[in-house]
Amino acid sequence: MSKVCIVCDKRRVIGGHTARRGMARIKGGAGRKITGRSKRSFNPNVHKIKILDAKGRITSAYVCAKCLKAGKVRKAR
Repeated sequence: MSKVCIVCDKRRVIGGHTARRGMARIKGGAGRKITGRSKRSFNPNVHKIKILDAKGRITSAYVCAKCLKAGKVRKAR
């Protein structure tokens, strides 16, 4: 099971990282040069917790911290 929030469907997003060298022109340099590009991933802040579902049963699920803080799920005690 992948780590996806069951409430808002937040999941991993693939992005990029750009490595640069040099001094900026505004600071008196020749400008910033791109020396490399690589892929990276942005992972969501999800936690595996026990929640009460709609039928009142206790189940384990991944929920992101934003949904937990907003009170969108009920934690099982």
